[in-house]
Amino acid sequence: MNYEFFLAKRIIGNKSYKSSVSAPIIKIGIAAIAISTIVMLIAIATGIGLEHKIRDKAVAFNGHITITNFDSNVSEGAQVPISKSQEFYPEFKTVNGVSHVQAVATKFGIIRTTTDFEGLFLKGVGVDYDWRYFEAFLVEGQLPIYTQNYSNEVLISKYLANRLGFGVGDNFQMYFMKSDSSKPPSIMKYVVVGIFNSGFEDLDKTYVIGDINHVQRLNRWTKNQVGSFEVFISNYNDLERIGKEVYAQTPSTLDAMTVQQKYATIFEWIPVFTTNIYGIIGIMILVGAINMITALLVLILERTQMIGILKALGSTNYSIRKLFLYNASYLIACGLFWGNLIGIGILLLQKHFQFLKLDPSVYYVSVAPVYLDWSYVVLLNLMTFVLCLLMLLIPSFLISKIVPIKAMKFQ
Repeated sequence: MNYEFFLAKRIIGNKSYKSSVSAPIIKIGIAAIAISTIVMLIAIATGIGLEHKIRDKAVAFNGHITITNFDSNVSEGAQVPISKSQEFYPEFKTVNGVSHVQAVATKFGIIRTTTDFEGLFLKGVGVDYDWRYFEAFLVEGQLPIYTQNYSNEVLISKYLANRLGFGVGDNFQMYFMKSDSSKPPSIMKYVVVGIFNSGFEDLDKTYVIGDINHVQRLNRWTKNQVGSFEVFISNYNDLERIGKEVYAQTPSTLDAMTVQQKYATIFEWIPVFTTNIYGIIGIMILVGAINMITALLVLILERTQMIGILKALGSTNYSIRKLFLYNASYLIACGLFWGNLIGIGILLLQKHFQFLKLDPSVYYVSVAPVYLDWSYVVLLNLMTFVLCLLMLLIPSFLISKIVPIKAMKFQ
């Protein structure tokens, strides 16, 4: 109808509300939707990003699943050797989803300088080691290259480099105690070829990455003996299933532990982010919807006289409600547009310039990580739009209570 089109244009058009009493309320409603969208985007992107970063860092040092001897006590530096002649090595063909298996060994030692010393583990790796994770952590130098021959090249963390004053190309000595305490310790000389920084301080200060040949020689093992196997999987979401299958497929003398089980305290803490994200989304949608409800009520009250005239002309409650909901949809869309523009802009700036720093001793990362996925951005916008619009159905019923005769006298 022409009069309905006229009303829609009058309500939605800029001239209709820019100079009206409802203008500030409408602007507040749009701003509330925009701010809510910004907060939700930042909460989701940083929450998921933080969860992924912590997870990836734990996996980088241990793999998704670690296979060890039941008698090993890695915390005390005592590993019981495992033969490399296993059905699951070098490929775990009996379990679907396993992408890589690598053999490693650790040996506790002490780095001593003229002014300081540090106790930590030398993690020995070999030619089968997957360096993908450490490539992202490398800040100086290069990754070591290990072959069947002995190599003195090691990779140390930025934490240790700063603490002990080491740089790329520096040499240091590491002392390894023998089982017979009456004998002098073994001394190995290493050269720093690369420095990494995972931001996971608990692990950065624990490990030096070196050649597995040295660990085997220090432990008087054969070339066919290792300390443990690290298993990597293709899809992290399948970790629990694959962990059980790996455990079932390994010999009875070996234990298979997932990274979640090994770092139970950390991974029990991570779900708090998910809970917080859901809480923030719920609160922000509620705040935005309440502001939009207020704006719609003010708009209806301001157009009471016009509603009465339309009813007198034969317009139904449904058609008039529809016009106001169209207007509300337009305002919600405006808020979402500006919220997405500003929110995604902030996230992209953080992703590239990393201006927001975090305390690694608390959050296990030094900067706030950002995870941007267009699927959750679209889903968030659709959910916000639909929920806000559904909540606006309640105040729109006020139109049916308006009596034409009283409305046309309304001032």
